[in-house]
Amino acid sequence: MLCRVSDNQGPAFDLIGRRYDESFVERDTQIAEVAWLIEHLPPGARVLDLGCGSGLPTAKQLIDAGMSVVGVDESPVMLDLAREQAPGADYRLGDLRELSDLGEFDAAVAFFALLMLPKADIEATLRSLRARLTGPGLLLISMVQGDFDAFPVNFLGAPTTVSAYPPEALRQTVEDAGFTVDRLHAVEAVAEPGRVEVQLYLRASAA
Repeated sequence: MLCRVSDNQGPAFDLIGRRYDESFVERDTQIAEVAWLIEHLPPGARVLDLGCGSGLPTAKQLIDAGMSVVGVDESPVMLDLAREQAPGADYRLGDLRELSDLGEFDAAVAFFALLMLPKADIEATLRSLRARLTGPGLLLISMVQGDFDAFPVNFLGAPTTVSAYPPEALRQTVEDAGFTVDRLHAVEAVAEPGRVEVQLYLRASAA
């Protein structure tokens, strides 16, 4: 089992817990992206949900569609919520950057998870994901639009750091990791009460 927890995402989301689902309510685009993924995967495909959080909505959506889901997160509190709210996945506590013991996957998703890492670690993690994708080799990620690296913020009352890319820089980063980017689009959404942000959603496949 993965066990090393970083000093970043885990403690912050241990503090946030269930408030994440209560506050981050605009998820229509995320749900639509996963619906597209399900349509393009064979029954029972093995899918990695990197930074699975509370299991909602993505892990549950994949499980309900009959996928074999491995959910990795750095927060024990969020994983307890995932086991409660989206039972049926293989949930593992671990550093998002350490993927070597997870095996191969038909697809991977990382919704608002990679942004918790410094950019150098995002690039290395994308390369590691590429090495673990087989078959359809599909990837879905979402990030916040911006241009900063491990910038300190306060999210829902918890201190953490986030990284962000302009759209074309994100595209180039994913392509440099060995993927073909199939779609990249931006949406405005309420990230927490009183704050609207521009979110980037990217679809890619293993080149």
